Amino acid sequence: MSEHHEHEGVDAIAETWTSVECAQHWGVKTTTWVGYVSRGQAPAPLPGTDERRRKRWDADEVRRFPRPGAGRSRAGASDEAEALLSRMRETAAQDPSPRQEQKALLAAGQERGLEISAMARALGVSRRTAHTWLAP
Repeated sequence: MSEHHEHEGVDAIAETWTSVECAQHWGVKTTTWVGYVSRGQAPAPLPGTDERRRKRWDADEVRRFPRPGAGRSRAGASDEAEALLSRMRETAAQDPSPRQEQKALLAAGQERGLEISAMARALGVSRRTAHTWLAP
């Protein structure tokens, strides 16, 4: 769908997507997309709704946004992300595991958009523990 926007006196056409189209582009289920949006892990929708009362997203913004992943896609696919997951695994293998270091690595992974379950696995902790450690 195209939508006309007035930007500094220039009439520009921006492609917009529904949540279904955004999810398809990212290769996730629509419910996963909505979860990402609610947690700030995906772009916010544009103001207002379309004629069918659906939220819309700027397609270019969705394409550019670093997608959360399990270490295999977009932001999570980088060498830096894999190195961070590797450090998490090494830290988890220490006996006893240094909790403060694990928490710091978890926070660093979250900032880089890594998926909680991938980090929890690498750290040898449950997803629930990982979420608890990340809670403010």
